[in-house]
Amino acid sequence: MAVNTTTYVPSPSRTSAYLDWLQMLTGAALILFMWSHMILVASVNLGAGVMNALAHFLEKTYMAQVGGPIIGCIFLLHFVLAARKVPFRAEQQSTIWKLSRQLRHTDTYLWLVQAITAMIILIMGSIHMWTVLTDLPITAAKSAARIQGGFWFVFYLILLPMIELHVGIGFYRIAVKWGFARRKDR
Repeated sequence: MAVNTTTYVPSPSRTSAYLDWLQMLTGAALILFMWSHMILVASVNLGAGVMNALAHFLEKTYMAQVGGPIIGCIFLLHFVLAARKVPFRAEQQSTIWKLSRQLRHTDTYLWLVQAITAMIILIMGSIHMWTVLTDLPITAAKSAARIQGGFWFVFYLILLPMIELHVGIGFYRIAVKWGFARRKDR
């Protein structure tokens, strides 16, 4: 069975390589941030006082006020860099779905999952950052109140697995690209 497709693939350039490198670096920075964020949020398991003390430290050193917007900028930069490779037009999407079904290649499916989760994270992550950064200081009571009811509970029930899936696939793709995960290990 023949498939008649036409795909334009630009020749690799030095600029493209630098942008790929920057995409990987921003992704790695966001992975480290997410792991740190999870540990800091999980500090509430040691008691509200522990989380409040950590939040107070972050407030007093202005890490929340300065770090939040910096993370937001890295977040948007990473999206712009990654979006260069995402098919946004309907015909491009149709082509990638057909090709992925034909290839039956795990890494291609993982890329598709990562692209889909990226769109969800872009919207929901922006809402999360706006909500948190416009209601400083962060406290255990505010965090608990936000997730205990209706909308926010469902919101985070969707956002958290999307982030973990996206981060996990991203970490795996970095490992494959740089040879830490070899074919025999996959």
